[in-house]
Amino acid sequence: MKRLYRKIYLAILGSLVLVVVLASLVWQFGGQGAPMSSALTLAGELVMAALPPPDAAAEEQQAVLSRLAGRLGTDLTLFDAERRVIASSAEPLRAPGEDDSGWSYGRGGPMWSVPLPDGRWLVARVRDIRRSPLVALVLLLGVVALAVGISAYPVARGLTRRLERLQAGVETLGAGDLGARVEVEGRDEVAGLAASFNRAAVRIEELVGAHRMLLANASHELRTPLTRIRLGLDLLEQRPDAGLKADLRADIAELDRLIDEILLASRLDATPTLGAVEAVDLQALAAEECARYDDVTLDSDGVVVDGDPRLLRRLVRNLLENAAKHGRPPVVVTIRGQPGGARLRVEDAGPGVPEVDRDRVFTPFYRLAGDDQGAGLGLSLVRQIARLHGGDAVVADNPDSGRAGFEVRLPAARG
Repeated sequence: MKRLYRKIYLAILGSLVLVVVLASLVWQFGGQGAPMSSALTLAGELVMAALPPPDAAAEEQQAVLSRLAGRLGTDLTLFDAERRVIASSAEPLRAPGEDDSGWSYGRGGPMWSVPLPDGRWLVARVRDIRRSPLVALVLLLGVVALAVGISAYPVARGLTRRLERLQAGVETLGAGDLGARVEVEGRDEVAGLAASFNRAAVRIEELVGAHRMLLANASHELRTPLTRIRLGLDLLEQRPDAGLKADLRADIAELDRLIDEILLASRLDATPTLGAVEAVDLQALAAEECARYDDVTLDSDGVVVDGDPRLLRRLVRNLLENAAKHGRPPVVVTIRGQPGGARLRVEDAGPGVPEVDRDRVFTPFYRLAGDDQGAGLGLSLVRQIARLHGGDAVVADNPDSGRAGFEVRLPAARG
């Protein structure tokens, strides 16, 4: 992580250096078009008017060139058409080549090569290097690069510092501290990543907490039938009894059902997705489950939904088992189609669920006041399965008829 901010910072500085180099090259080689040629022609005319004619004595040309160089503050060298030095205000400058008209950079700094109409060449070099346009441009871009470099450092460092805090939070969470959270700073992608981490951490903490509670409650629920089975086996050794054998079989069936529900709840928590989805006839499925009970009446429309038939069968079975275990007959199962889906109600003549417990009753192994048996995992699985299909399960007591019940809403089949 410490290398990342250096990479970002160096990338910014490298980009600035490249801008400086390219701007310098453009300035040096990219300005030789028609406007520059016109300017050089005009300069040549003006210079030729100030200089003596080509056939003037060398002393005269030297004197005029020296005066001109002093007034302009430059070093000047005058060449003839064959690039031989005629006069120079200081040490002769480099002779221009065939295509050196305009801006060039030679030993000692930048120079201007101006062709005169009479064939002579005048080469000028600024004495004060600070007056050079190229140097001024480079210095300006250098100052800009320095300013951007100084201002970019805290930005790059702040970005990676937030990533370091996020990394520390991930490591803390991985070490087992499920309460680990990171501060969400800003509104950029790193802030979004921190918010996603916090949401994931909350979800992980909830899942682990639910699993811990599930294991704690399941261990308690499993002890009851195991204790009865152990006691029944001891009694069976002392006195064989057909009724005792039947009780043992019922305890084993209860134990098997509880283990099956624990495994199903764990699977739905681990992989909250449906398996094979197909069109399911709720009326036919509910009729098969209702046939397993006495005093159960089915009132149904022909409603078809998309879903996992095994999970939907478990949903209906758990509602019927809950009514048989905690309610009173008769039990009425009603299935009705409605706009956008289906509504399944299971009602009985029991006391119902108190208002304060209507949401808690779907918690695994929740016990109502005065209820020794508890809800186990049955109603929790009903809500899990309903929500997995895009619906929901709620307590829906009917105050008009005085009957208690649960209602499951499921979306309609897609075409």
